[in-house]
Amino acid sequence: MVTALRGIPHMEQFTAMRDLYMKNGQGFLLVYSITQQSSLNDLADLREQILRVKDVDEFPLVLVGNKCDLEDERSVGREQGQRLANEWRCSHMETSAKARINVNEVFCDLVRQINSKTPEPKARSSKQTKCCVV
Repeated sequence: MVTALRGIPHMEQFTAMRDLYMKNGQGFLLVYSITQQSSLNDLADLREQILRVKDVDEFPLVLVGNKCDLEDERSVGREQGQRLANEWRCSHMETSAKARINVNEVFCDLVRQINSKTPEPKARSSKQTKCCVV
């Protein structure tokens, strides 16, 4: 399995590149800061863009509340993130990149989702088929 991580450019001049990343991406981490409500609000539009570009109803997705080490500065409640994840039918985790809390777990969850959606390649038969040209 090859895993490539790419940040999706948020600036308008990168629209074509962003759409290409969305189309080719097998799974997505949508990350917001628990200290900034607007960062969560912005994700609804991003999710809609992914749905539109991929032309699907669902895709592997983890909604990630980052900066959980800054509990005193929290402006997005844990329940609010979980409600949105339930609405979007995806998983939700809170992380701290700084304190290394749940960072590996988020990626493991996403990879598990991708693997469960990706069909297993057909096993090669040990018998080789013979070809006869007449």
